[in-house]
Amino acid sequence: MEKENKVNVLDELNKGATMGIDAINFVIDKVKDNELKKVLKKQCQDYQDISDRICNLYPEYSEKKPHETNIVNKVMTWYGIEMKTMMDDTSSKIAELIMQGTNMGIIEGRRLLNNKGSDEEINEIVRDYVKTQEDSLEKLKQFL
Repeated sequence: MEKENKVNVLDELNKGATMGIDAINFVIDKVKDNELKKVLKKQCQDYQDISDRICNLYPEYSEKKPHETNIVNKVMTWYGIEMKTMMDDTSSKIAELIMQGTNMGIIEGRRLLNNKGSDEEINEIVRDYVKTQEDSLEKLKQFL
């Protein structure tokens, strides 16, 4: 896999992880159910761990820093969460919103895994990213 493609994979993964962190941080104060809060905090920590691994590996491929979510995406995520929870901030609604984002992350992760030619170290991070999200999705289902 070319260096540029490896950087793109790492950038896409890091954007997904940082978007997950942002979404959870935007919604966590609305969560009343302590068990759901615990699941979300774990998911957020898992995203942070993935992002840290990417940041540690990134200098091997680029002198820049990995891409994160830009301010426009952060504002859109915040606004979307605010609008969707304005009338319904139940655990079920919050779990549903996080699950929708988690599903998008799983799809992106699987797409990146199917990108043949990546090296094993990057593929391992992608697999861990997908597994983390799949595990979180299963835990979130109980709150629907």
